[in-house]
Amino acid sequence: MICKLTLTILGIGIFGSVSAQHPDCASDFNYLINKIRADYPGYYDKVTKTTESDLAKLELKLRKKITEHPDSCWKYLVEYASWFKDGHLNVLDIITGNNPDSINNIKPARLIASLNKDSIAALSKKNNTIEGIWISDRGKIAVKKISGENKYYGIVIQLEGYESNQVMFEFILQDDNQYSAIKYSSSNNFKPEYYKASLHLDDKIIEIQDADEWYVRQSASIVSDNAVHDSYRMQHPCGLNFYPVSIYLDDSTYFLRITSFMNDQAENLVKQHWKEIMVRPNLIIDIRNNSGGLDDYFQILLSLVYTNPYVRKGVEWYASEGNIRNWEEALRTDDVRSGEESIKWINELILAMKKNVGGFVIHPMMGADVIVHEDTIYQYPKRVGIIINEKNASATETFLLEARESKKVLLFGNRNTRGILDYSNCVTERFPSGKYELRWPMTRSRRLPEHPIDNTGITPDVFVPFPGTMQLYDRLDEWVYFVKEYLELMN
Repeated sequence: MICKLTLTILGIGIFGSVSAQHPDCASDFNYLINKIRADYPGYYDKVTKTTESDLAKLELKLRKKITEHPDSCWKYLVEYASWFKDGHLNVLDIITGNNPDSINNIKPARLIASLNKDSIAALSKKNNTIEGIWISDRGKIAVKKISGENKYYGIVIQLEGYESNQVMFEFILQDDNQYSAIKYSSSNNFKPEYYKASLHLDDKIIEIQDADEWYVRQSASIVSDNAVHDSYRMQHPCGLNFYPVSIYLDDSTYFLRITSFMNDQAENLVKQHWKEIMVRPNLIIDIRNNSGGLDDYFQILLSLVYTNPYVRKGVEWYASEGNIRNWEEALRTDDVRSGEESIKWINELILAMKKNVGGFVIHPMMGADVIVHEDTIYQYPKRVGIIINEKNASATETFLLEARESKKVLLFGNRNTRGILDYSNCVTERFPSGKYELRWPMTRSRRLPEHPIDNTGITPDVFVPFPGTMQLYDRLDEWVYFVKEYLELMN
């Protein structure tokens, strides 16, 4: 999982790197232990007199395993970091894509076949195997079996992010209409990614399972093909939700589905439909599967539901030498957005951290706890139901903590949120071997220790009695109608 930054006012980007030194796992393991101890703000909250012996035993066990099985290095690094039970503390395998069991030796840019008009025409006649010409909303590929090999190759004809004739997929038949699949993704620097694939709708659809990706077999009608693609709903969805929705359900209730706080989606939807929202007493905000983003992007929702002043808890920065170096490196390499304002913000923080090395500091330009007091309390909406689930995390949980301060708001769900918020504002750094990357947070919430969220999450106010919907797309399911009826019956 990625860390959702809560540095929102200035939009600062922080990236660190360490040059490769020793390519062995023992060196990487030593780096991990020392780095977490030195720079992770939750270390001394979690390594106590009660728990330190457990961590020491784990370290000894993993050192023995590393000696015996150095090829499984990433697994042991992850196991050590996982002991701290912090979703913002991660070891990322940047070389093998987290899968050591590569089943091929094909280079992602290798030209498997030089497709021409004749070969494409021949493939277009295929209609009952995975071979054929396939289209998506991004372009077109050909799937062809190469003579003498027990594999089918997905070869790009024309597709965004790829060159013509470049290998995008490999498929190996496992069972009737079921395939193991390897994808060389342009968005992941063409590193192999491992999936399952399957044929559906009388072999007219290829699904790349758990990837929210599907292809339609090309027919004589491009209009029909595009209609099939856009209306098809996956049999094996990825369980994510990338479809924002804004619609009025009736004269009493307006509905918003906000899928991310990584962009200005919420602000755009609210502004576009402001008049429709403001004439209805009930508002449903569906944030299921929204895993976070930046605090700036949910402020318009908070102003919409506001009823009374409340305390916004801030964060404390861990003033370790390593964290100070990360900020200095950001300035040195000009890895900062928002110009002079950001530079001033960073310099002020560095000065405060250097005065209290080894401790925690509150940013001098941000202060400690803030009393939030809005000038306007809107008459409508009068009641707001926010639909949550177990995939809500990080900045989304920050939104929920503040939204539920409103007297208008009820949280609806059947599971607690994920619980990844207590330590935040992440940076990354390469391991000595260069094979892995460590992501760790630099701040601790001032809610601690009285009000922790990590590994507990936020509990819904109203239990939803229906099972979760795996893939929402633009659909309104039983959850939405349950919340609608509940809000209306509150009259």
